[in-house]
Amino acid sequence: MGQYDALKESILALSLLGAAELRENPEARVHFDQFKQLLNEGRVRAAEKSGDDWVVNSWVKQGILLGMRLGRLQESFLPLDEQGNRFAFIDKDTWPLKRFSLADNVRIVPGGSSVRDGSYLAPTVVMMPPAYVNVGAYVDEGTMIDSHALVGSCAQVGKKVHLSAAVQVGGVLEPVGAMPVIIEDEVMVGGNCGIYEGTIVRERAVIGTGVILNGSTPVYDLVRNAIYRKSAGGPLVIPAGAVVVAGSRRVKGDFAAEHGLSLYTPMIIKYRDERTDSATALEEALR
Repeated sequence: MGQYDALKESILALSLLGAAELRENPEARVHFDQFKQLLNEGRVRAAEKSGDDWVVNSWVKQGILLGMRLGRLQESFLPLDEQGNRFAFIDKDTWPLKRFSLADNVRIVPGGSSVRDGSYLAPTVVMMPPAYVNVGAYVDEGTMIDSHALVGSCAQVGKKVHLSAAVQVGGVLEPVGAMPVIIEDEVMVGGNCGIYEGTIVRERAVIGTGVILNGSTPVYDLVRNAIYRKSAGGPLVIPAGAVVVAGSRRVKGDFAAEHGLSLYTPMIIKYRDERTDSATALEEALR
């Protein structure tokens, strides 16, 4: 980020201004537009990997929030349909829909998908309808975003990831220092999964259908006899190559025992092997 230090300082300074002062500042929109261009090109990111760790770029989140404050509501319209009707959207003029061209080499299949400006989809990303990518998200090469999937604000998704149908990748804009959801390279996320609250899923992990990962539910590793959870010092981290499925654990107490009650708990039942690879391989023909 060193090459963008001047822009960073400008964004931080503008973020301190009150609403009226911000709108009257002639430089505010200029600096914001420069910042948004870098977001759209994937050259600045809400979080980046440094060694084995991920680091939050708080100033990038502040720049996104600055755009919310600078923006004014405007109407935008889909093209006329065969009956001559148009459907209107209303949002801040600073964050319209992102426009793509053939040169971007991103495949967005027709059918109701939307990508918000200020997000980055790398070449060879595939997006099946309907799906949505929010501002600040970063989606790397070869990833498939399947039908009804959501990539939330500032989420970071690696290379050759498969977000299956109805996957929800949570967004984290505030507080600005909070870790967004991170999904590293070659992760397979099964249908109807939810990954929230800054969870980090390490490379080549497999998240089974219906698994929910968040900051309040521990993950039990049956292979390594370990428990993973979010703490004051860091987010929930799913180890590399882990295969996570939905499970349950008994609730303590006589009443719970009497009624046979249990709580939902994600569990790691194995680590990825050749058999797992063959079962989760993406069909290249779909790309």
